[in-house]
Amino acid sequence: MKNRKKVCVVGLGYVGLPLAILAAEKGYEVIGVDIDEAKVDMIRNKISPIKDDEISKKLLDVEIEVSTSFNAAIDASVIIICVPTPVYENHMPNLELVKSATKKVAKILQPGQLVVLESTVNPGVSETIVTPILENESKLRCGKDFYLAHCPERINPGDPKWNVENINRVVGATSSEGLKKSVEFYESIIDAEIKPMKSIKEAEAVKVVENSFRDINIAFVNELAMSFSKLGIDVVNVIEGAATKPFSFMPHFPGCGVGGHCIPVDPYYLIDYAKKNGFDHDFLALARRINSRMPEFTAQQVVVALNEIKKSINGAKIAVLGLAYKPGIDDCRESPSFEIIKALEKHGAEVVTHDPYVEKLSTAKTIDDAFDGAECVVIATGHGEFIELPLEYYLKNGIKVIVDGRNCLDENMFLDTEIIYKGIGK
Repeated sequence: MKNRKKVCVVGLGYVGLPLAILAAEKGYEVIGVDIDEAKVDMIRNKISPIKDDEISKKLLDVEIEVSTSFNAAIDASVIIICVPTPVYENHMPNLELVKSATKKVAKILQPGQLVVLESTVNPGVSETIVTPILENESKLRCGKDFYLAHCPERINPGDPKWNVENINRVVGATSSEGLKKSVEFYESIIDAEIKPMKSIKEAEAVKVVENSFRDINIAFVNELAMSFSKLGIDVVNVIEGAATKPFSFMPHFPGCGVGGHCIPVDPYYLIDYAKKNGFDHDFLALARRINSRMPEFTAQQVVVALNEIKKSINGAKIAVLGLAYKPGIDDCRESPSFEIIKALEKHGAEVVTHDPYVEKLSTAKTIDDAFDGAECVVIATGHGEFIELPLEYYLKNGIKVIVDGRNCLDENMFLDTEIIYKGIGK
């Protein structure tokens, strides 16, 4: 008889590992499965493969069994799939990891088990891709022999306030019994509202819509930033002014590009799904094009600033600070930093990179190495280590131009110096 308190989490990355830790904290027996042997070994030795202080601390205090074998999930009552869902270079959804994980789960699937897909997918994937794989490989029937639900992940890495335990969730399933079981499970581990959806397709659509909403609003302010930079208007001050209205306005801010595993990816999932069903999402596609232009716009800001001091970008040494897509973490998925680097190098610049959270990909081990001989600094990620750099440090290293891709520095600091400061839309 299966242990009703045993949960298997498939995929121990930025989503799966925090979820596994949470389930263990709530009293479940947890088995984590990942095909990455190095990652499994680290977790087994109580070392977090994710640079996150909170996760590192919690991992020391919980008991989680980890394995590279899916056989470990055979006696679990709940199996949760948390593998990445990126896009191909042509922006089409890449569901290969979901398909692979589902096939492996199907081979050990037992009657009565609940399978939950947390990976972000476009509407229809659970019913047209996941269900057939599970049924064909296991010879069991969905909704009768086993249950399938979708609870799109919601996690904000590096956020001290919102985490996997206290963010509201939505759940959809292919059957009423599956919905009941999945809602009961999430209510047992999450201290927030669990909203049941009428269908599994609705649950899939929720995640795509919420991130498309953000992408569209960011695109709006990014377009304003590009416009206002030519009009002599500080777009950040304007947005903050508009935000004083207590209703009908939600502030979003411009930047050098949109990164992460959700916002720059999820709209493509909806665009692709709608197109296959006879509808073209012009608005979403336009937002994606605007946000994808921001790394090149940032590089152009470097060109303009260097020209102001009669310098050419061709041959100039430029330090790009930050490779992660957001502050305080080591996650580089879809980070615009890499597109900024390509754009700068296309203009002939010599680019050196530094990120204290992403040491393996940094070409400079220390910030001193990055600044050595550089004429220009581009802030691509608003890490606290970069924000706290004093004016004297820039002056001492002979920095002539700063392009603040995250508008995270105090521009007034440079007013009485010869350093050219340019923000995004400032």
